[in-house]
Amino acid sequence: MKRIAVLTSGGDAPGMNAAIRAVVRTGIVKSWEIYGVEQGYSGLIAGTIRQMGARDVSNIIQLGGTILGSARCPEFKTEEGRLRAIRELRKRDIDGLVVIGGNGSQTGAHALSEMGFPVVGVASTIDNDLYGSEITIGVDTALNIALEAIDRLKVTASSHQRAFLIEVMGRDCGYLALMSGIAGGAEAIVIPEVETQPEEIARELRGAYERGKAHAIVVVAEGAQHDAEELEQYFKTHKERLGFELRVTRLGHIQRGGQPGAFDRLLATRLGAAAVRCLERGEYNVLVGLNKSEITTTPLSEVVATKKEIDLDLIELAQELAR
Repeated sequence: MKRIAVLTSGGDAPGMNAAIRAVVRTGIVKSWEIYGVEQGYSGLIAGTIRQMGARDVSNIIQLGGTILGSARCPEFKTEEGRLRAIRELRKRDIDGLVVIGGNGSQTGAHALSEMGFPVVGVASTIDNDLYGSEITIGVDTALNIALEAIDRLKVTASSHQRAFLIEVMGRDCGYLALMSGIAGGAEAIVIPEVETQPEEIARELRGAYERGKAHAIVVVAEGAQHDAEELEQYFKTHKERLGFELRVTRLGHIQRGGQPGAFDRLLATRLGAAAVRCLERGEYNVLVGLNKSEITTTPLSEVVATKKEIDLDLIELAQELAR
């Protein structure tokens, strides 16, 4: 290895910049040339690739988002698009690529590697739905942002004896909703992994009201079978069953834009450096992640083919605590 490139792809996650910084500076220590690809796979195809030095990644470790940018790229899903991307890399004599991103990004990384180009993935997504890492870059910060919102809304809910329905991100994974719901003391949690009918949520809210609670909080994952919008419409026609007056808050992309906390900065730094070491020793087509507090590698073929499960025992715990 003499020259490597790094790109960020998919949804931005707090800590991505820390990972970029680690890749650049760890590579420079090895006397390699490091290149940054702007706007993800779209920039790779377009050839918007620039050399990066140590000063290019100064003062970015604390920033949310990604200084390299990210963009959707339908063209990259085609073989011709990927061949164009490889040609751009070969044109600059780049020997390896680090891809920082989630499921879709690592699917693209695997496709490139299958075409013979050395690629290493770095686990980064606030959804925490990527197989191969117990926790991914951005999750801890996004979780704390959601928790702060829940805490703030609980104050208002108690002041006015209301119930709040709070929708959090996560795509088809309920991790953020489950963990923020438990940590935030929610009366009910709705996630894609467990089918929950609106009538069940209504019973939980009514039960909380009858037990004398001053408020009730329901945390809903955006990918749940009955999402916040559907539940809101249901509850509008069944107000008498709730006891509480209901309000709905969707956190949306506010969870993505936070300044990364200490955990995400450290995790991103460790994973970025580990990706460079993988390229150095010739270990390609793998994802670097964190498992049992250790940095591990998982074949990308396994990562893209395996659905990550969450601990559903925690749902029972949440129900027990919501008395």
